[in-house]
Amino acid sequence: MAASAGPEIERLISLLAKLPGMGPRSARRAALALLKRREQLLVPLAASLAETADKVVNCSVCGSPDTRDPCSVCSDQTRDNALICVVEEAGALWAMERSGAFRGKYHVLGGLLSALDGVGPEQLRIAELIGRAKGGEAREVVLALPATVDGQTTAHYLAERLSAAGVQVTSLARGVPVGGELDWLDDGTIIQALRARRPA
Repeated sequence: MAASAGPEIERLISLLAKLPGMGPRSARRAALALLKRREQLLVPLAASLAETADKVVNCSVCGSPDTRDPCSVCSDQTRDNALICVVEEAGALWAMERSGAFRGKYHVLGGLLSALDGVGPEQLRIAELIGRAKGGEAREVVLALPATVDGQTTAHYLAERLSAAGVQVTSLARGVPVGGELDWLDDGTIIQALRARRPA
């Protein structure tokens, strides 16, 4: 950090560096870009951040951030209440919504089980999910969790808990992406694709 930068600039750089994908050097570049374009970027960004902090809440049903509670997805009467898609964070929910393929409801866990990081079921929104499943309205729960060790551990734990609640538990198919070439894929993806093969 430059010794000549004032404390306000240093604080801005320090906060930007905490964002995912931003290290100290990227944060300095971003701060300089914001300061250079103060009226076009910095002032509107500051206003947007303040408004977002003031108005955004987590949905009491699914846990997704929105400006209303229940959120726009949970409030949508045209969606299938009996179909719940479980995601790690809101970013995965937004990705699912971009596809337009899923017309059920969601449940945001707020993370994944991780023994190394000390994240147990109590730190996630698992009890709320089980409560929704036991409420009698859910017919199927789709586990849309990452294909990582923590993601698979969480999926296994949820599958056991949800099967006791009497709902069908499914997970997203994994394997070769559309347009993917085999020589570019990692071993894990190829193994999953072989396991999930179906009639041609």
